[in-house]
Amino acid sequence: MTALPPATVTAGRRGAPAGRPGPAARGRKLPSWLGALPLLVFAAIGFGLPVGALLYGAVTRDDPATGATALTGEHLQRSLQGPYLGSLVGSVQLSSLTALIGTVLGVLIAQAVVTARGGALRTAVLTASGVLANFGGIPLAFAFVATLGISGVVTRLGHLDSLGWNLYSFTGLAVIYLYFLVPLMVLVILPALDGLRPQWREAAQNAGATAWQFWRHVGLPVLAPSLLGGFVLLFGSAFAAHATAAALVGGSVPLVTLKIADALSGNVLVGQENVALALSLDMIVIAGVVMAVYLPLQRRSSRWLH
Repeated sequence: MTALPPATVTAGRRGAPAGRPGPAARGRKLPSWLGALPLLVFAAIGFGLPVGALLYGAVTRDDPATGATALTGEHLQRSLQGPYLGSLVGSVQLSSLTALIGTVLGVLIAQAVVTARGGALRTAVLTASGVLANFGGIPLAFAFVATLGISGVVTRLGHLDSLGWNLYSFTGLAVIYLYFLVPLMVLVILPALDGLRPQWREAAQNAGATAWQFWRHVGLPVLAPSLLGGFVLLFGSAFAAHATAAALVGGSVPLVTLKIADALSGNVLVGQENVALALSLDMIVIAGVVMAVYLPLQRRSSRWLH
């Protein structure tokens, strides 16, 4: 009988394969969070520093006589009064309305694409949505002025001015926002609609359920996380939009982004830079509240996906 080498016998007694180093030889494993360290550093630099600068400017004030810096709540208080408060309310109203309409229209268009038999319609809609969702700013405002403005082509051909149409108003700005919000919602909700299994609809039909009952008890609960996420995305996009509104309506429609630009540039009052920082901080708080409402609902409704 051949005798085994001492190393093999020792490894067999310890329960480890021969030739494989033990836990002590392999050394200690690195913490798993180190893999996310680059992302954390990027978030701290890209988001933490700007937010810290906003917070510092919103709660501090420089004494013009001595140059000393002191804490104050004056800027935050002024940002929640008068025209500044009206601009916050106007932005929330415009963003909520356009996000809601954009969500509904985007879902209807995406559902029509999913149920269509031909692939040409899907390709055309996805291509157009990818382009229109990123089309904004000054060019978008100029395009609407040339078509639906006071002397626009469509306005003259359809005599829209006699119907009370005004592009340079809250309603006109909402129509322009929907131009890029609806395609964005189509891109967001289309993969979720593709995830609805045909077997679920067939099972509901075999059980005697109507189309409304299927969407109420199966379709909408499954799509709820994507619908909520799309609404939040559309709200944030409309809430932060600036260039299109600045080029189109100026100060005729109260929006917080326009007030921030006026305060920073001194168009209305000089020395309101800290109030602009306070308004920016108010926008961050409003966005945080929207996310705080969305996340619990998303966790509750995501159980349908498992």
